[in-house]
Amino acid sequence: MNRIDQLFQAKKDHILNIYFTAGFPNLDDTVTIIKTLDHAGADMIEIGMPYSDPMADGPTIQESGSKAIANGMTLSTLFQQLKDIRKETQIPLLFMGYLNQMMQYGVDKFLQGCTAAGIDGLIIPDLPVDIYESELKDKIAGSGLHIIFLITPQTSEDRIRKIDALAGGFIYMVSSASITGAKSGISDEQTKYFERVNAMNLKNPRLIGFGISNHQTFETACQYADGAIIGSAFIRHLGQNQNRVQEATREFVEGILEKSEA
Repeated sequence: MNRIDQLFQAKKDHILNIYFTAGFPNLDDTVTIIKTLDHAGADMIEIGMPYSDPMADGPTIQESGSKAIANGMTLSTLFQQLKDIRKETQIPLLFMGYLNQMMQYGVDKFLQGCTAAGIDGLIIPDLPVDIYESELKDKIAGSGLHIIFLITPQTSEDRIRKIDALAGGFIYMVSSASITGAKSGISDEQTKYFERVNAMNLKNPRLIGFGISNHQTFETACQYADGAIIGSAFIRHLGQNQNRVQEATREFVEGILEKSEA
């Protein structure tokens, strides 16, 4: 069984999914960050594949991607770094990136690399649902990977139901129609959106992302979904602690989980 499915079977709420950019703040931090996130209490990890023209990423993650590329991070390097990761941890791992990265690397070669590294899922924000269904579904599913699609407050009910039928693992509920980045809180309008999606009784679990940055926003998101995704706030914390990545990673997760499991 896919590790993402195992996680959602074993844990029903307060799923903490942490995003970081591979190769940031330092080229060789990838494995250290994964292992430390796991030991500190994260439930799932999104590994960002640095890209020169990201569509969904705000300034913090864009800057981390530029730094990672300058550090020398490539997909080939990332796969090499992860070749033994399953000897170290069984935490669910996802890649987040863009369709052009897969196409340039070669879809078959990319999926083979994911399988060899033990990757469990893909988040490709610019992958059209129809293209996935007609051209990539069999290849991706055949590689044992879940594809995770994003929905927003503007996504129609029909499209949400189609995504729910096609997706695996979970549905990524974008909290607002914006790019990634920490926000001050969750608005009444956003909670109405969360409640509307919950009322649809979808088959897939749901995680809320974009704007989740601290213990309070994590707790609020967990009231309306199975858990939440945190990226920009963690990237910013790493950037401020580039010479103590392991300690900073542990401190960040402990801060998010404060009292959340009491």
